[in-house]
Amino acid sequence: MVIGPSFADEVLSGDRRALARAITLVEEAAPEREALLAAVASRVGRARRFGVTGPPGVGKSTLVGELATLLRKAGRTVGVVGVDPTSPYTGGALLGDRIRMERLGLDAGVFIRSMATRGTLGGLSRATCDACDLLDASGKDAVLVESVGVGQSEVEVTHAVDLTLVVISPESGDSVQAMKAGLLEAADVIVINKADRPGAERMEADLRDVLALSRPATRPAPPLYRTVAATGQGVPELLAAVDAKWEEWSSGGQLAERRRSNLASRLRSTVVAEVERMLDEEAAEGKVVAAVHDGRTALAEAVEEVLLLLKKKLEDRFC
Repeated sequence: MVIGPSFADEVLSGDRRALARAITLVEEAAPEREALLAAVASRVGRARRFGVTGPPGVGKSTLVGELATLLRKAGRTVGVVGVDPTSPYTGGALLGDRIRMERLGLDAGVFIRSMATRGTLGGLSRATCDACDLLDASGKDAVLVESVGVGQSEVEVTHAVDLTLVVISPESGDSVQAMKAGLLEAADVIVINKADRPGAERMEADLRDVLALSRPATRPAPPLYRTVAATGQGVPELLAAVDAKWEEWSSGGQLAERRRSNLASRLRSTVVAEVERMLDEEAAEGKVVAAVHDGRTALAEAVEEVLLLLKKKLEDRFC
């Protein structure tokens, strides 16, 4: 993919084709990726980033679509990143939130992108944060991130957004799963979607009991809202509450602290990913493994040898 000198300016201006190409660059970890992200970095940080996570089948995509619709009615531009399972055949996003949000995709003020997990755990793609940065820099007022429905491992979304909405429903034993999974610990706001179905009141009561018992006094329980995203019921109240919490955090310093924490997590995960990539390319690693397997080298010595190999690669690259 050939990138001209004005490409970053096109992304910053909100050009949809340039933005789509830019996200493809970060997904594919193209050589131009780092220069592009550096070129737009000064414009990152203005958008409100909201994550939507929860077990499969609770209506996350429908809720995201309704939130985006309300944001557009309020005159705000919106970016949506929907992270889906990876196709075993193409490596692409298997489900495709753009299909489920087709009506929104016709709006020039909404940019929707489906991204594949590509084998990463935690409900996100490694390029998700980069894509959010690009949407932010392009002038989007709000960025909504819908994590893949993988149940108990979706808490990684908290490191990519300002506020996390954990969505559950009265069906399929979700309340029990949510209580066990640690999803509630990731929640800044809890949403009981499909609240017109039997069991919603019981679920709310159970959740309030669990939150009252499990949360320390220094950490207040997240607010809980009921919605029926398919009809829009309760979603305006939810969006108003999320906006109010964002404003409160912004003025009180919690937002800055959350973003610093997110950057620290992102830095760590990026370093780990780079080390893993270097290990994958290190042919000598196989010899070290063989030496441990044959009893010629202790594991601790092998670890030290591999670290020295990595140190030399880093010195050759940066010194």
